[in-house]
Amino acid sequence: MTPHHRTTVEVLALFESRGHSQYGREAVTQLEHALQCGFFAERCQADAELLAAAILHDVGHLLHDLPDDAPERGVDDRHEELAADWLVTRFGPAVIEPVRLHVAAKRYLCTTDDCYLSQLSEPSRLSLKLQGGLMSAEEVKQFQALPHWESAVTLRRCDDAAKVPQLRTPPLEHYAQFLDEAARRWEPGVE
Repeated sequence: MTPHHRTTVEVLALFESRGHSQYGREAVTQLEHALQCGFFAERCQADAELLAAAILHDVGHLLHDLPDDAPERGVDDRHEELAADWLVTRFGPAVIEPVRLHVAAKRYLCTTDDCYLSQLSEPSRLSLKLQGGLMSAEEVKQFQALPHWESAVTLRRCDDAAKVPQLRTPPLEHYAQFLDEAARRWEPGVE
């Protein structure tokens, strides 16, 4: 068996040490949320990069020390930027950009899909206000002009579905293969 890529080893250790914390005010842990997001992305037949992004989209929550109730205190933790900054030396744009854009994708979907906002959990609605609320028509156009915006929308839909208490998913080790593949496709200085 081929050993895991060094980035995958680092990700597995991070989830082992910090993934058992509560995912905000949702009824799942950070790890359960990541695994469910990966599960739904795999059901959508996502490629290795999007599967890696699904597992890692909220890694920013594991990197800061803000309390779980930060949104209730009026604090936007900007976890998407923290995550993207952490990922930039570990993966290529096909992983980084959907992660960076998954909050903007929520704003986009709330603006362009009449049913979307009503499907968000209460904590997600609260964070939407902190994250800028609905997009203007110009912001929608700018979002749709970005590379990876469609992947970010797919990721966002998986993200919102990934809050089911007791949902059975494959273990993190199952997703390690996709992390390995995505990390090996991109090495710093290769692209």
